[in-house]
Amino acid sequence: MIEPHSVPAVLLMLAGALTAAKLLGELAQRIGQPAVLGELVAGVLVGPSVLAAVDPSVPSIHIVAEIGIIILLFEIGLETKLKSLLSVGGTATTVALVGVALPFGLGYLVSEIFGLTDLQALVLGAALTATSVGITARVLSDLGRLQDAESQVVLGAAVIDDIVGLVILAVVTTLVAGGELTVTGVSITTLIAFGFVAAALLLGRVIVPPLFKLIDKLGDETTVAIMGVVVALYLAVAADAVGSAMIIGAFSAGLLFAPTEHAAAIEKGVVRLGHFFVPVFFVSVGAAVDVRTFADPQVLAIGGLLILVAIVGKFLAGYAPVWFKGRKAVIGVGMIPRGEVGLIFAQMGLASGVLDAGLYAALTLMVMVTTFVAPPVLKAMLGDSGARPPAGGDRPGELMSDI
Repeated sequence: MIEPHSVPAVLLMLAGALTAAKLLGELAQRIGQPAVLGELVAGVLVGPSVLAAVDPSVPSIHIVAEIGIIILLFEIGLETKLKSLLSVGGTATTVALVGVALPFGLGYLVSEIFGLTDLQALVLGAALTATSVGITARVLSDLGRLQDAESQVVLGAAVIDDIVGLVILAVVTTLVAGGELTVTGVSITTLIAFGFVAAALLLGRVIVPPLFKLIDKLGDETTVAIMGVVVALYLAVAADAVGSAMIIGAFSAGLLFAPTEHAAAIEKGVVRLGHFFVPVFFVSVGAAVDVRTFADPQVLAIGGLLILVAIVGKFLAGYAPVWFKGRKAVIGVGMIPRGEVGLIFAQMGLASGVLDAGLYAALTLMVMVTTFVAPPVLKAMLGDSGARPPAGGDRPGELMSDI
């Protein structure tokens, strides 16, 4: 008998996760949906509450999944033109801030309706704030629409959302632990989160060019790609060390390399690496859902209202920049998924004792539905311009569609 958490057990879970992700990802594409939707469904099916083939709480699986999201955000950063992102900066910031404030307020209102405590309302409202940049970016990449103006707004807003969400998480964590809320504490947290991206880009422009000139002399294209990943990992760790998020560090690394002559070589190596790690992340997101907790009518009632306000709040945020001439509905839909970000808030609330099993289940239901809603809707809205490419393509969006 294989012992739990042993190397053979972890290998079996990885094999099961990749097999399910590939099969259901292919099935999703064959019925005209993005592969990521199939991978999320695969996670639910192989997770502890259904087939119990993959346990995302196992440390080794969790680490592989975290590497997956880091690689995904690095890929997205490599595909993102900083000038394009900055060109929609005002629009993205407006979408992000409205997309934080509106869902938070609506979530707090739902909590009041059900007579929850102020602390519970704060955690539930906070869980609705941050968009899952990983889910949305993967769908847009699958569809080959990352360079659209609407996609750039969504990507920029989602990144800002994550940073603002980290600030809110830090504040809520302090309150849950019995700490005091101070203007100074919030200001420092905010400065660290926003300042890291700028600092990484400025320092990187000084350090990276001479480093890669040396690598050009000593190594080949593969070495260049690996060193790109090394820089991304270092920045991910640095972001975590200063109180930001690892995915922000990885995304910053991608932005740093995107305009360089080494971008193509790094993209080729990193995307192929993502074929293994990225699906494990999406399967883990799905596997974290416990479908057995949805039998309680009150859980379904709270969860249903949270789903409604979560979708409405983010969708309306897409219309906040009235001056933007693009398709605001695409932006609104792109902001809907909560994914791993919402689960972080939910798990924090459960671990601290603020949320009971029922409230945690309601939040999990919200995360699952909002994560599943956006991919097929975006697919329907954006059409087939990102149709499945021939095998062997080298663009990140093309290769990722085969994951």
